[in-house]
Amino acid sequence: MARKNYSEEFRRQAVDLYESTPGATVRGIAEDLGIVRGTLRGWLEVYGTGKKTAADGTVISSPLRSVPRATSPSGPPADETPQQEIARLEAENTALRAERTKLTTEREILQKAAKYFGRGDALVSRFQFVADHAATYADRGGVKRLCELVEVTRSSYYAWQAGAPARAERAAADAALTSRIAAIHAADNTVGAPRVTAELNEGAPAGERVNHKRVARVMRSAGIAGYVKRRKVRTTVPELADQAVPDLLGRDFTAEGPNRRYVGDITYLPISPASGGGNLYLATVIDCYVIDCYSRRLVGWAVADHMRTQLVADALRAAAATRGTLAGAIFHSDHGSVYTSKSYADLCRSLDVTQSRGAVGTSADNALAESFNATLKREVLQDAACWPDEATCRREVFRWILRYNNRRRHSWCGYASPIDYDKATTTATLAHAA
Repeated sequence: MARKNYSEEFRRQAVDLYESTPGATVRGIAEDLGIVRGTLRGWLEVYGTGKKTAADGTVISSPLRSVPRATSPSGPPADETPQQEIARLEAENTALRAERTKLTTEREILQKAAKYFGRGDALVSRFQFVADHAATYADRGGVKRLCELVEVTRSSYYAWQAGAPARAERAAADAALTSRIAAIHAADNTVGAPRVTAELNEGAPAGERVNHKRVARVMRSAGIAGYVKRRKVRTTVPELADQAVPDLLGRDFTAEGPNRRYVGDITYLPISPASGGGNLYLATVIDCYVIDCYSRRLVGWAVADHMRTQLVADALRAAAATRGTLAGAIFHSDHGSVYTSKSYADLCRSLDVTQSRGAVGTSADNALAESFNATLKREVLQDAACWPDEATCRREVFRWILRYNNRRRHSWCGYASPIDYDKATTTATLAHAA
């Protein structure tokens, strides 16, 4: 699922990437960024310079503006007749009215969509919004326009829609099972899923028996639970930053599913002394799950001219925005001062992230992150020792990260890109659920 919020720096880098890449198209750059074209066009309107790099390397005017500006520095043509001026102004007026109508429709759609976004499953809520309003906006882009505005692909929407009968049948079966469970629980409110399962299967034919996992799921959905004695509340809890953080990975950089284990590190990005010298710093958050192969997707990163805690905090927040949530995940790092600080521990706790750290002075305990940093510098700098200036450094690192996630074939992913592997896994999961 696409992220909803992007930092201003990310937006400016995206615009710079479009304008500085020879022969770049809005569609190609938007696909690399994982956003819809309309979003990138909006950023270009706000942050763009009006110029772009052609395929031959020359700088030309951007062809994106189809609507003439209301005021032009050069003014109307000197030889323009009154009739031509009227025709030109009428064309501009028509274009502006069409643009206003389009923006009004978009605002109306997004206002209606807002109440859907607060529901439990964000992706399903977006699909449901499109289904509920497709007929209303059939004459204004229909499903295609709605999917663009709520940032879902039409193929995924149609796949979800095709699975509606199966979901309805499953929901009806769950509702019937909920009624049976509620009756058992009403008779004895101490019973949990194992005992309820045994009660349901008592004397039932083999084809009508229910699995204890399904019973547990239905009970959770219905808010039915057996009695559990509450534990005593601790009134004194030491500060998290003062607690010893164990190594929860033990150099095993794999997980059985996404959003469970992450590794991260900070690496310096040297700048040429000719432009002031010094370094920029890159903080990373890398997913390391494995099913048939490794993902190694970079889900969060941040670049800054300092190594304060804010740098690694920005990277972790970016990962949370990409995944939607990091609740229950483990984040593994070294013993750098920014990772051991109290403010970073507080952030991890607020995101429900469990910290893990390797041994002091042992790079092998965070080998995956170290390998990523080495690959970035090797492939971007190649034979150079540093970047010529900060702007070039930010641009080239940003471009390489997009290529790494979207296009670079990773040997651990069966020579697919990390994003393609993520999509394949997500699609398989969605098809299985339907």
